[in-house]
Amino acid sequence: MGLVTWEWRGRSAANGAAALLASVAAIALSAQLANAQQTAQPTDQTKKAEEEEAAPGGATLLDKILVISRTGETAIESLASASHVGQEQLDRRMATTPNEMLLGVPGVAAQADARRVSTSINIRGLQDFGRVAVIVDGARQNFQRSDHGTQSTFYIDPELVKSVDVIRGPVANTYGSGAIGGVVFFDTKDAGDFLKPEETWAGSVTGRYESNGKGWTSSASSAYGLNENWDVLGNIVYRNYDDYKDGGGDTVKGTGFDVLSGLLKTTIRPTDNSELKLGWVGSSDGWNEISGGVPVNDVDLKSNTFTARYNITDEDKSWLDLHINTSYNKTNLDLTSLVPQNRFDPVTGLPVVLPAGSQSTFDVGTTGIDIWNTSRFETGNVAHELTYGGDWAGDNVKTGGTAGGDSFYTPSGKRNVSGSYVQDKLAWEWLEVIAGLRYDNYSLKDDTHDISGDRVSPRITVGVSPFESASLAGLQFYGTYAEGYRSPSITETLISGNHPAGVSFPFLPNPNLRPETGKTTEFGINYKQNDILEAGDAFRLKAAYFDNDVDDYIDGVTLSAFDPTSGCPFGPGIPICFQYQNFAKAKINGFELEGVYDAAWGYAGLSASIINGHTISYEGDRADLATIPSSQVTAQLGLRFLEDKLTVGGEVQYNGKPKGNPIAEDYTLVNAFASYQATDNLKIDFRADNLFDVKYANPLNVTTAGQPPQPVFAAYEPGITLKLAATMRFGG
Repeated sequence: MGLVTWEWRGRSAANGAAALLASVAAIALSAQLANAQQTAQPTDQTKKAEEEEAAPGGATLLDKILVISRTGETAIESLASASHVGQEQLDRRMATTPNEMLLGVPGVAAQADARRVSTSINIRGLQDFGRVAVIVDGARQNFQRSDHGTQSTFYIDPELVKSVDVIRGPVANTYGSGAIGGVVFFDTKDAGDFLKPEETWAGSVTGRYESNGKGWTSSASSAYGLNENWDVLGNIVYRNYDDYKDGGGDTVKGTGFDVLSGLLKTTIRPTDNSELKLGWVGSSDGWNEISGGVPVNDVDLKSNTFTARYNITDEDKSWLDLHINTSYNKTNLDLTSLVPQNRFDPVTGLPVVLPAGSQSTFDVGTTGIDIWNTSRFETGNVAHELTYGGDWAGDNVKTGGTAGGDSFYTPSGKRNVSGSYVQDKLAWEWLEVIAGLRYDNYSLKDDTHDISGDRVSPRITVGVSPFESASLAGLQFYGTYAEGYRSPSITETLISGNHPAGVSFPFLPNPNLRPETGKTTEFGINYKQNDILEAGDAFRLKAAYFDNDVDDYIDGVTLSAFDPTSGCPFGPGIPICFQYQNFAKAKINGFELEGVYDAAWGYAGLSASIINGHTISYEGDRADLATIPSSQVTAQLGLRFLEDKLTVGGEVQYNGKPKGNPIAEDYTLVNAFASYQATDNLKIDFRADNLFDVKYANPLNVTTAGQPPQPVFAAYEPGITLKLAATMRFGG
């Protein structure tokens, strides 16, 4: 770990508690003094902002413009399964890890195992190896460390994030190659999110404590406006968590971690209609991996993401709405053995001893560029939004270390994926049509292989709004057929050698792997209505049924050395081989719903997702898909009091066992929260997760151990967790 992190690790919990309590006390005192010194009359701009915040005005989260949208759509306007998680929601969730930010988003689940800072996102039963594109400020997060747990992981500190956009299904293929499952876009905070009207500088300090794992979080932010066209923002977050306890009261070893994260961003507006954002997001994470109940590896992960985003829009030139995004993401993971470990040499298959202090290294660098423009024009009575662009992303994977180390599972190599597309959105009175084509190309290589491929993928969507009556005017139906294309990853294609841990057997490379092709049919409805029960209230609803056939689906298979047709040779260890192979297809279907009612007194929301899936081999054999998540129903209720200064509420989530999953059980979680804006400068937040201390396991973790969960494998999730935070804001 870096120097700062090790210094923090060395502090005792008692010192940390004292420091945080002192900070909270100082924050509260400073807030009272600042409040007493404030003038009695706020500015007109401040009044307007407060009034807009207090009154829903017919707007909900589904009305927020999607940052990820190529054409400036809101979630409720999108003819696709899209969701938006805004700052207010994120504040209520008091998330510690990325998966907590996605609570209740239909069709979305997360797998984290014991490595709580390393998250893999699952959309509609698809995850890992780029099937879900995870993007931070325009930068693809392509880090991969293959093992028995999650494969493609990332980390972004929730304190740095202001919104999350999700688009489910291959309709997201304009956002990059391979996203046959969908896209998750994390947009980090800007200086404008801190600066109030007429302020030139502002900052905030947050201190937080969590009861389960005795977790401490400290966060500080500062924003400065150099002038009306140039501002900067800096943010730093430190988290230190011990191992948590599950709902049965057992300590789940290996779940503690510390993270030091940071954000720097500047926004420059060269002209009235152009904007340039330059940003850096970084983190230094550390945790221990457990085997047999004892720490065996120390993990040090450092991630740095650099982005440059430029856009220019000219209302007088309807053909110009240009966006240029460039990015570079570098993730370095060092795995250091804490104790001697008995292993097998990946080359010879012979027993070796991995001495304490041995290292495995994983370095993944991803460079990307994404350019698109939208031209708006009319032909007769038909309005067009023609979007065209292209993107490229290159992965450079370098792994190494002691023979028998874990870096063996992730081979070194280079992969390039690129694409170009054109899409036209046509609107005429009650009819909308979206038609698009995307061309994808990929290549991957190591010292002995050079593999490539390409394909054209279509999309067609038709939406109709057939009603004119006041109560039904906001009802829209749509149908979509879309295809997506995912190239094989370096690991899937090139992994070879002998399994180094537990028992020895060969891995076989498969340079003949065919890319996956996702073919999705979706039918959905959008409905929006204002002023239903009272003036200013709003109701929004999105629902969809989807059917996704993934042709040539790639998954790992076990081959027998006794089968002469398998290509599995007899070698050291047990007489089997492991290889990634194509299946004829994976068939996944399901239903999703997301609805919210918002009024002056509060809000009520309901979301649901039911997903089923299986694979079919070329011989016609059918097997349950291990990455199918729980079916979920999430209900949320929030009540506003004291002129919106106090919000209290809760969430209830039912999780149903996926079919064929050997470890899953039905379970229900209940959460509660409260947020109090004590003064203009002091905010207090409280949250209770898993209020009834339910003992449960994430069904996706069956892929970790392939057996019923045991505490040593960290298969059980946290029990009751109480969170308390205080945030002090200041500015001038």
